[in-house]
Amino acid sequence: MASLHTAEILWQRGEQDFLDNRYSRRHLWRFDGGSEVIASSSPSVVPLPMSEAAAVDPEEAFVASLASCHMLWFLSIAARQGFRVESYRDAASGKMGKNAAGRLFVATVTLAPEVRFSGPRLPSWALVEQMHHQAHESCFIANSVHTEVRCEPVRHGQ
Repeated sequence: MASLHTAEILWQRGEQDFLDNRYSRRHLWRFDGGSEVIASSSPSVVPLPMSEAAAVDPEEAFVASLASCHMLWFLSIAARQGFRVESYRDAASGKMGKNAAGRLFVATVTLAPEVRFSGPRLPSWALVEQMHHQAHESCFIANSVHTEVRCEPVRHGQ
């Protein structure tokens, strides 16, 4: 199944000097469906005001991409197994580290999905964990990276 996925990244210098390295890192991500997202470098990498704190930075987008892919697979697996998902919330996070060459990278992404089910048929906690494992194994994004991706589902009383 070959498919192409595209994103257009737009940045313009405008009136900024640029050569002083104090230019705005604010830019636009445009996707084929028409969605646009304001993006910037992370203020933890490039200080304000050259970064824009309210914008999405590439590291956040990486974490969100992994979490979103996992969720989409989980929902599909749950539906196929006959479990009605009422809500899904993931407070995902990513931590930077240094690789063997001493370069910074997103070393660990931790997913913390909290899933609520409804209806007469509810999965056991062991089955929920198994579905998360299946989702992780199926996720195209997780299969595309060398970052350690952890899934730590949030358990609540049912």
